[in-house]
Amino acid sequence: MRILFIRHGDPDYVNDTLTEKGHREATLLANIAESWHMGDCYVSPLGRAQDTAAYSLKKLGSTGVTLDWLQEFPAALDINGRPELQQAYPDTYKSGDRFGQRIVWDCLPSYWTAHPEYLDPQGWRTSKVADCSDLVQTYDRVTAAFDELLARYGYVREDRHYRVDKECTGTITFFCHFGISAALLSHLWNLSPFTLFHSLALAPSSVTEIVTEERQQGIAYFRALRIGDTRHLFLGNEEPSFAARFCEVYSNKEQRH
Repeated sequence: MRILFIRHGDPDYVNDTLTEKGHREATLLANIAESWHMGDCYVSPLGRAQDTAAYSLKKLGSTGVTLDWLQEFPAALDINGRPELQQAYPDTYKSGDRFGQRIVWDCLPSYWTAHPEYLDPQGWRTSKVADCSDLVQTYDRVTAAFDELLARYGYVREDRHYRVDKECTGTITFFCHFGISAALLSHLWNLSPFTLFHSLALAPSSVTEIVTEERQQGIAYFRALRIGDTRHLFLGNEEPSFAARFCEVYSNKEQRH
């Protein structure tokens, strides 16, 4: 079995669509969509993913299935009354004396690297971030929905691998977002999601390719062949967007801090 995770193109987050660059990226992806053999396509309900998928689906003469749980990983953190987390999540929006909610993975490395529970495959579930958010409930909900879908293709979650009830050599493609991709990959690989939230940077419109290996009959595990592939952009002389990243060096004020 083969899985493709495709991140949406360069985003216009305010209007939940694509920038002009994002439309160019999605067009270039569609130009080689046939070579990716995308199979069954599933799409996040958010506009930037829908707009990205539309180009490839039109090129393929296909339709995608919208899955609500495939939206950007929605776990939200409340840092009010938590000075330690307020330092770990700087620049959080504030209204009066109250901090607004914050996405869980956008914290400083000086914080999460100092607390080994965030890198533990189970320890993150009892971390301070988990305690102050709906992280665990959200993670369990989306991974359960993911496993339910994989089971339809014959791969049933069993302990930390997948039981092969029916062999499948087809492909399923997810047009989605960075956060949800990182969460689902952490589930496939039995890692803390914080490991991937902070160690991967998947460029807009990039393709990540995962395949099963069945070294023992009836037992499958997923491995990556490509992570964040942007060949379609280079073929079209389009630079990858910086939207996936933070500043390479702090002194560069033109890059996101």
